[in-house]
Amino acid sequence: MEDLSLRQEAVTINIRAKARQRDLIDLAADRLGRSRSDFMLEAACKAAEDVLLDQTYFGLSENGFAELQAMLDAPPRASDRLRRTLRARAPWDAKP
Repeated sequence: MEDLSLRQEAVTINIRAKARQRDLIDLAADRLGRSRSDFMLEAACKAAEDVLLDQTYFGLSENGFAELQAMLDAPPRASDRLRRTLRARAPWDAKP
């Protein structure tokens, strides 16, 4: 697969949209202080990355898979860092 990060030339992408879709995109872009093009390109690239990352494949032998499964099934080792993480308040929880 070619390295997409090395291609820097600008190209034009044309799409058709319904007026309602355009208005929705414009409203969201405006809220972020972005242009329609920047907003759409960023959203499309994020969606494309998500699709590609969701389809990442790595192969394991039967023994390798059994080892991976055992690691995933085993409880984590207790450590100060883990205890600190488990005691931390989630950012979305209301403060007392």
